[in-house]
Amino acid sequence: MIFEDPGFERTPYDPWVAYGRSKTANVLFAVALDRRLRERGVRACAVHPGGIQTELGRHLTPETWQLLMQRYPMREPPRFKSVPQGAATSVWAAVVANAEDVGGRYCEDCGVGQLTDDPNAMSGVRAYALDAEHAEALWARSEELVGERFPLN
Repeated sequence: MIFEDPGFERTPYDPWVAYGRSKTANVLFAVALDRRLRERGVRACAVHPGGIQTELGRHLTPETWQLLMQRYPMREPPRFKSVPQGAATSVWAAVVANAEDVGGRYCEDCGVGQLTDDPNAMSGVRAYALDAEHAEALWARSEELVGERFPLN
């Protein structure tokens, strides 16, 4: 995660790098938010609904899709979930799962995601996305960007 240039003002913009950074930031933010709220009985987690054909796809050009395929070769064609299937993990995390099990974690496919260091993995979460120090650095950078402080307690 590059905190120094979140808007790609000094580094070349790549839509898939930006997308990956945003997803990593979502997980890190959940880690930091969970830390701030757990003593109040509120837990936070990051949820990945899976690949769903939504309106986001309208922005994919053939060139962007080709870049994705080159960067992340797939063993088989992607399988998309329906909207209800995609919502299932959010519902599971909010209603069914034990808050202690999901707090500060990354959830996918109605479970807690497994750590992986496989750069081509289509599931799981990287350790750096759950790193408490990275989460606090992102929180501090976010506070700086919005000009507001949100203390730990």
